[in-house]
Amino acid sequence: MASSHGSSPVPRPSGGGRDGIFRKEREPSPARCRPVRSLPDVCPKEPTGEGRGLCDGPSVVAEHDRWTVYSSKVNLPAALNDPRLAKRESDFFTKTWGLDFAETEVMPSFYLPSITREHFGPYLQEMAQRERIHERCKTICPNKDDVDAVSSITTNHDKSRAELEQVPKIFMKPDFALEDPATFNTVLPWSHFNSAGGKSSRDVASSKLLQEKLSHYLDVVEVSIARQISLRSEAFFHAMSSQHELQDQLQETQRAVAVLRGRTAAMDRVMCQGPLRALRTTLTRNNCVKLHNKLKLMAAVHQTQPTVQLLLSTSEFVGALELIATTKEVLQQELQGIHSFRHLGSQLCELEKLIDKMMVEDFNMYARSDLNRSLKDEPQILEKERLESLVFGLLRQRKLDFLDIYSDEMILAAKAIVTQCVADSVLHIEEIDTEVVTKLADQMRVMTFPQWFELLTNVFDSFLLFLQRIKATLSVIRKVVLEVLDSNQKNRFLEEAAGSRSPGRESSPGGSLLQGEAELAYLTHEGLFISDALNEAQQAAAAVQDQSSCVSSRIQQGRVEAAGSNPEPNTSSEQPTGGAPIMSGENMMPSELELNRVVNNTQELLYTASDVSHDRCVKVLTARAKDGSLERLSSAEFVCLSQAVEGFVRDTEELCGRRSVSLRGALQSQGNRFVHRFHEERKTKLSLLLDNERWKQAEVPAEFQDLVNSIADGKITLPERKTPGPDDRKPTEFLLVNGQKYAVVGTVLLLIRIFLEYCQCVNDIPSIATDMLTRLSDLLKHFNSRSCQLVLGAGALQVVGLKTITTKNLALASRCLQLVVHYIPIIRAHFETKLQPKQFSVLRHFDHITKDYNDHIAEISAKLVAIMDSLFEKVLSKYEVKAPMPSACFRNVCKQMAKMHEAIYELLPEEQTQMLFLRINASFKMHLKRQLARLGVVNDGGPQHGLVVVDVAFYTENVQALKSLERLDLNMAEIWEQKR
Repeated sequence: MASSHGSSPVPRPSGGGRDGIFRKEREPSPARCRPVRSLPDVCPKEPTGEGRGLCDGPSVVAEHDRWTVYSSKVNLPAALNDPRLAKRESDFFTKTWGLDFAETEVMPSFYLPSITREHFGPYLQEMAQRERIHERCKTICPNKDDVDAVSSITTNHDKSRAELEQVPKIFMKPDFALEDPATFNTVLPWSHFNSAGGKSSRDVASSKLLQEKLSHYLDVVEVSIARQISLRSEAFFHAMSSQHELQDQLQETQRAVAVLRGRTAAMDRVMCQGPLRALRTTLTRNNCVKLHNKLKLMAAVHQTQPTVQLLLSTSEFVGALELIATTKEVLQQELQGIHSFRHLGSQLCELEKLIDKMMVEDFNMYARSDLNRSLKDEPQILEKERLESLVFGLLRQRKLDFLDIYSDEMILAAKAIVTQCVADSVLHIEEIDTEVVTKLADQMRVMTFPQWFELLTNVFDSFLLFLQRIKATLSVIRKVVLEVLDSNQKNRFLEEAAGSRSPGRESSPGGSLLQGEAELAYLTHEGLFISDALNEAQQAAAAVQDQSSCVSSRIQQGRVEAAGSNPEPNTSSEQPTGGAPIMSGENMMPSELELNRVVNNTQELLYTASDVSHDRCVKVLTARAKDGSLERLSSAEFVCLSQAVEGFVRDTEELCGRRSVSLRGALQSQGNRFVHRFHEERKTKLSLLLDNERWKQAEVPAEFQDLVNSIADGKITLPERKTPGPDDRKPTEFLLVNGQKYAVVGTVLLLIRIFLEYCQCVNDIPSIATDMLTRLSDLLKHFNSRSCQLVLGAGALQVVGLKTITTKNLALASRCLQLVVHYIPIIRAHFETKLQPKQFSVLRHFDHITKDYNDHIAEISAKLVAIMDSLFEKVLSKYEVKAPMPSACFRNVCKQMAKMHEAIYELLPEEQTQMLFLRINASFKMHLKRQLARLGVVNDGGPQHGLVVVDVAFYTENVQALKSLERLDLNMAEIWEQKR
């Protein structure tokens, strides 16, 4: 066994190795062979006799300095992951110096150039040829040591395998254990030893043989182990030398650490202990100053509740809320955690809730007293400073529903205004017994129209004053809200500007204070002196002291204001608009959206006030109109009512900027009823006049002529009626219109006045123009149809008792219709100025009426021609051509023609008379021609022809002798038949 181990190899550096590994000298081998890997450190499997069964792992001796995955003590992912990056507390540097001491990326040096592959291009080109020659030489001539090593390893490996194959496989098992009975019986078969019941010489020989066999197995294994150890001796010697070098380095390091510790202790004793003691003393003094300031602040906070009560006693709600907010801020920031003030925060919250209730109640009382006071003697705004203070306080506490309180009080005050006005009016009317007539509506219905109209004007005046007062109050509220909104916007802009100037600067007061030796080391490292550190500490302490003094002064200022000599809160009108209350309570103030909503609500509240006022006035109107008294008003009275209502609506629109429709709607409803009654009265009156009209020419009074003259001037108005005097003008026979004479009946004169009343009513009440136009068109149609029934239809014979309808009646009716037709375009133009463009479609009624009147006039003309036509037919049917001449028939015709002319000459214009007689002459020629044809008289120059010529000449002479018919061309030559 001693020879098997061999001598210990002497380590020396191998001349042919490129990696500096110690190798044993071996004989050169002539043959070139593949290098064989050495055995692993631990054999994982039994040797099976296969060629590569023991060559699955690397050799520690051959490849000890080349790191592979087999050199890793743990798995590869654990080796690649640095556990210190996940557990920073295990790192010495981060544990001692904080998390800020972390790995940072090192910026590349600006002085070193960036090296790329192109910089090595010339070198690679120069060495490429030499490298190829070197590799080819290595392939042809292998290293002598590598060949010897491979040969030695192969020989030892084959020999070791042959020896190990002699050892039974059971000893090579990983679970080999003699405690197992089966294993024990297999290794030591004692069964055949005890077969004879005693020890014989054969058993002794067997035991010796077994002992020698086991000793042999042990020697084989020991020799194999020794051989393996000898193969790895270089690695063992290298490890031992490395351990000695490591121990030497540790001893040198220990001595260097001891020297460093000694020098550090001397530096601490000489340079640090004294300055640090001075720094600690300074810090202690600063702490004492801060403690003193804190105690003063506590004393100031302790006086908060008495100060708040004193402010509330003078209704200084804003100051009290400001003091509470400042105290709560101090409790949360400066005095947080102080045991003696543990209940003060909740007490201040309860006090703040109490102030909220007090402000709401006070605002309610203010609104009630402001809206229910006298409308005439008091100023418009009651206690402006008190109102501003209340609004500031309510806004600061986000009590944004205070306008609803004002709205409710406003509705109650509006009802009280009507009640008070009615009571004041009834008080001066002796005819009304308030004990009997208790209801306001009944009292208003008992009044006469002048009394009620006076009441209505008083109500209108009261509501105008009421709306002016509400507008003034709401303007003060709106101004306060806009000031708060403007202040919030300015504060936000300042904060944004400050944030943009110092985005990373900390605002905590204690961030600049020194903290012991660590901060001193930091200052020393930064190159500052101890004196500089002390100065900075003093400056930081002074800043903290100034801040505490500022907070304390704010609380003291609130106490001084509460205990000041000024008993009235906010005596200066500019005080509520200051920045202090808003700045300190900016976090509690409403947002800009909420403030804008409050501003809009103030305008909406003014609109609501206008609507409420109109609604109460509508109640007054409907209460009066319940028994129909407004429908029975005269035109002048209703015009006065309409003008008063329109004036009130116009004033409220100018005051509030709101177009309320309720009062206009009520007036429109009453106007419709008034128009209906107005129209029915005049239609009935016109019907009565027509039923009593005898269709005779009436005299025209001077007032009607003046009425027509006023229309000719372009003014459709009713002139005031003059009382008759001794120097009045006498009536005339005709009505002069634009130089033309109109013979009219009395009904038409009254009709002109009636439709002028319609036009005047539209002037006074423009809102009823459409309805009035419809009623007027109905009136004109009624006159046309009824006059047609009475004259053309001969209804006047039964209604009035006329014996017959004469040509004079017909001509007079035609002239009256022509007068109405003359005024229809004037009426149309007047109504067109009162209508909206979208209402112009109703003007088509006048076109239909004009057509109907013209048709009626044409029918009357045709009736006059028909009368003469029947006369000609009757007279000429008896005509005979015989002497004496002129014949009696022609004398009768000329007589009737003269009567016709006498009847219509003064009634119809000259042009119409000429046109009418031309038509009558044509009818005469037709009947004469027909009679001559019947008699056989032709144009042959005979005796009968001569007699007819004499009669025709007589007819022509008589007709042209009539006035205005001198130039009439009768053209009687057409009566003759041609000679056969």
